[in-house]
Amino acid sequence: MLVFIDESGDSGLKINAGSSKYFTLVLVAFQNHDEALAVDDRISLLRKEHGLPDNFEFHFNTLNFAHRLMFLEAIASYNFFYFAVVMNKASLAGRKLQFKESLYNYACGLIFEQAKPLLNNAVVVIDESGSKNFKSELKRYLVRRLKDDSGKCFIKKVRTQDSKEQSCTTCRYDCRCRGEVL
Repeated sequence: MLVFIDESGDSGLKINAGSSKYFTLVLVAFQNHDEALAVDDRISLLRKEHGLPDNFEFHFNTLNFAHRLMFLEAIASYNFFYFAVVMNKASLAGRKLQFKESLYNYACGLIFEQAKPLLNNAVVVIDESGSKNFKSELKRYLVRRLKDDSGKCFIKKVRTQDSKEQSCTTCRYDCRCRGEVL
C-alpha cells in the first residue's frame, strides 16, 4: 500500500501576520504500487499532451476550472481513495495547537485515524517540509496513533519527498536509493 500526504496553505497560526486562513491536508492511498505508478505515468502523459514541462506541478490554487477538470478526468478511472481535512485556523483554540508543527501533527492524526481501517503495511510518502527533528517527531506521533489493539502499526515506513522530484526510475516509490527514511 502506498500513501501520499500533501498540504495546502501553511500550518502557521499568525493569520494577521501573513499565515493562511485555512490549512488543508490530504491523504491519497493506493492499494497497490502498480496503480500508483499508472497514475504517475498518466499525469506525466497529461503534461506532455498539454506542452507542460516535465516538472510542472498541478497546483489547484493556480489552475483555472477547465484545467482542474482536465486533471481530475485524467485520473478518475484509477483505483485510489483519499481523505482530507480543511481547517479554519481562526477558529482553532487551545494550547495544544500553539506551534505550527502541532497543527500539522493534529491534521495528520485526524486523517490517519479516519483512514486507519483501510491501511495495511503502508509506505507513507509525505511532501518534504520542516526540519529533521519535525520529521522524526511526526513519525513517532503517527506510529503512536496508528497501532491496533495488539500493538501492530499500520505503517511500514515513512518517507519524505520533495513534490517537485520525479519518481525514481529504478525502484520508484518503495525505494531505498532516495528519500529520507524517518
